[in-house]
Amino acid sequence: MNFANPSSKAICELLRKVHTIAVVGLSPNAARPSFGVARAMQGFGYRILPVRPLVKEVLGEIAYPDLESLPEVPDIVDVFRASEHVPAIVDSCIKLGVKNLWLQDGVVHDEAALRARQAGITVVMDRCIYRDYTQLCSENA
Repeated sequence: MNFANPSSKAICELLRKVHTIAVVGLSPNAARPSFGVARAMQGFGYRILPVRPLVKEVLGEIAYPDLESLPEVPDIVDVFRASEHVPAIVDSCIKLGVKNLWLQDGVVHDEAALRARQAGITVVMDRCIYRDYTQLCSENA
């Protein structure tokens, strides 16, 4: 069985219903894509939960070393980590009862994505959450 992303309509519906985004690999460096995407999503009204070890704060929010340390289960986990880290992130998502997982552009792990989906998690892979929000969910889309 091959992995396939949800439809554009389903992706927009997902982005309209979530409120908290845990960003795994969120860099405090403003030049990094994770920072720009998270800042933009924060500007659209989403609450960002930075997940990055050895960092105290990003975008005015307390940073957590891993998903298990978050004070709440986020509506969606957005991943800015290398693909080889995805299986462990999926394990954490399943353990915590996360309902939605987003793997950013270039983050691809078919086996882990399928395992997450089999566990009832909605998975979007190899797509940019910011780009999809602006292109699929804007008033003109």
